[in-house]
Amino acid sequence: MIPILTTCYAAGMLSRIVLFSVGFIAVGGLLAGCGGSSGSDSGAGKVVAAFYPLAYAAEQITGNSVVVRNLTPAGAEPHDLELTAGDVRDIDGAKLVLYLGNGFMPGLETAVQERSGPSLDLLAGETLRPEAGDGGASDPHIWLDPVLYAAMARSIGAALGDDAAGGRLARRLDRLDAEFRRGLARCQRRQIVTSHAAFGYLAERYGLKQIPLEGLAPEAEPSARDIARLVDVVRNSGATTVFFETLISPKLAQTVAREAGGETAVLNPLEGLTDDEIAAGADYFSVMRANLGALQKALGCRS
Repeated sequence: MIPILTTCYAAGMLSRIVLFSVGFIAVGGLLAGCGGSSGSDSGAGKVVAAFYPLAYAAEQITGNSVVVRNLTPAGAEPHDLELTAGDVRDIDGAKLVLYLGNGFMPGLETAVQERSGPSLDLLAGETLRPEAGDGGASDPHIWLDPVLYAAMARSIGAALGDDAAGGRLARRLDRLDAEFRRGLARCQRRQIVTSHAAFGYLAERYGLKQIPLEGLAPEAEPSARDIARLVDVVRNSGATTVFFETLISPKLAQTVAREAGGETAVLNPLEGLTDDEIAAGADYFSVMRANLGALQKALGCRS
């Protein structure tokens, strides 16, 4: 993955220049020297992150040395984020903005293009999976693959001028990857039925097959005919569990599971944590390990 770091020049320049790979040019001094373009300093010194996985990585890398602001509130879908005036001020004044491009959060992409400070697109240079049946959209959910998330951690560490801290987080993710490899090595089934198509990278990494009830947009509403077709798909797949998510309605998954004679369970796409999860001290690693346990049970895996 080769993320692109946007940078700033003298005030008043209208052109944007594409920049450089963070793997080749040290950016610590650059990040300290670039300011916001709006005149607002409400976000000065902050790292602004689009949503939970990026905010979590930045927090783990910076510790308490930098304020990290997650733009997506607890319990909200990042796809649905509408920026407030305060959000835009923080984006304009931030020392670094972390986001995913490729249309994942269009409003944020627009705000990033209009600011003059450095911004890091964690999808830049990544070969994304196409998702059949969703209008040719690409799947952005790379953080659910611990190997790809480790690469993101190294890139964020480099952008913040702390390769060592980025490397430490990446090594923890390497160990998580090893847990998934061991835990999913010997399973009776390899098909996972999910409420929407968020788990393609995870499935691909560990030799599973994702069968989504919906496309990449979790708010899609299938018709009665679609539901009947989905029930047949689940029955023919041999899957015994239909996974739903914490941030969207479980109604479709419950309906399909009931009609197919199966059960439901949670598989968390980690786009954000709920207030209850935050209060319980959940984080990326604990949620991913819960996902692993749910997969092992649903797939009949042996340790």
